[in-house]
Amino acid sequence: MASYPKNLMAIQKALDSFGIDGWLFYDVANRDPIAYQILSLDPHRLTTRRWYYLIPRSGSPVKLVHKIERERLAELTGSTMVYASWFELQNSIAEILRPCKKIAMQYSPSGHLFTISYVDAGTVELIRSFGVEVISSANLIQLFIATIGEQGIALHKEAGIKVQNIKDEVFNVILEAVKSGRHITEYDAQQFILERFAKENLTCEGLNPIVALNSHAADPHFEPTQQNSSKVQWNDRILIDLWAKVDAPAGVYYDITWCAYLGANPPQEYVEMFDTVVHARNLAKSFISEKLKKGEKVFGWQVDDICRSYISSKGYGDYFTHRTGHSIDTRIHGSGVDLDNFESRDEREIIPGVCFSIEPGIYKRDVGVRSEISVLIDNSKNLIVVGKEQEGLVLLH
Repeated sequence: MASYPKNLMAIQKALDSFGIDGWLFYDVANRDPIAYQILSLDPHRLTTRRWYYLIPRSGSPVKLVHKIERERLAELTGSTMVYASWFELQNSIAEILRPCKKIAMQYSPSGHLFTISYVDAGTVELIRSFGVEVISSANLIQLFIATIGEQGIALHKEAGIKVQNIKDEVFNVILEAVKSGRHITEYDAQQFILERFAKENLTCEGLNPIVALNSHAADPHFEPTQQNSSKVQWNDRILIDLWAKVDAPAGVYYDITWCAYLGANPPQEYVEMFDTVVHARNLAKSFISEKLKKGEKVFGWQVDDICRSYISSKGYGDYFTHRTGHSIDTRIHGSGVDLDNFESRDEREIIPGVCFSIEPGIYKRDVGVRSEISVLIDNSKNLIVVGKEQEGLVLLH
């Protein structure tokens, strides 16, 4: 008996609260992972023809599938319409959308929210040709994917404790190697982290952590390999960005970046750059916390502005080349609100149940610094950070 989506009533309640007539899911060739996640569909089944699934604000959903893949949405509740030709498809879409004036799809105006923008322009044009307004499903996606629930919060905290311990361990391994004169590279340190992840039942799903020295740290997404890695030596500046989740279906990522200096007396500019990103990070965190305590709304773009404005005031604005933070859920870059008014303008609200990073960085010539924390907003609108927050450079000597 068809019983999915399990959250049908909640989706219809959300549609009503947002004043949207329906949420139209569309896919072909398994392009939209969000649709499969929300509808609990198997993303590995053969999908060579277009399917549509409309969840209306009220009433029963409607499935539209091709004759040769008529069972593709069999597990979903609702009536079924079948098409074969392209004109049958268009007539059927027009029919199921007849009661609708405004629908949500995995679409973002101007492609701003690229992490949720899966519907192609031609399909959006087709839907609009029926006199239907297409709006972004971004707020709905945040409610039904990016809010992580009590189990997700518990698994995030578990991952956080383990990742923090591994971060301390890798700094110690680096220090002991340098002290004893043993050869250790960025790649070696990265591989140590991955070995520890495996032992602690953590996974980064093949997206490996960053260990970056000196000029390599000026590349925010430096990827150490055996070929490009540098040997760690005294007076090196080091950035370690590590992320992982408990290896379980509901596991939620934990993501941090720490910076260190191999020696007792780091260069003054390095200290100043790091202190700047820490202060910007703390300003962003305080801004969010204070807004939530007052019962006021706070949006992703506003937090980015707070961070970026401070870094610019210190003369480093041109060297802060990425958004302030990204959504975190069961994926390291999640589907919820980003702290961004730079790469895009994220106008989504920070709501209870979301998780995200705050990670301002400065990347100047041959040096880069970043300070990153993972932030949870619980159901009481409390801002929670698991584990230590770096306030000063780690001095390894």
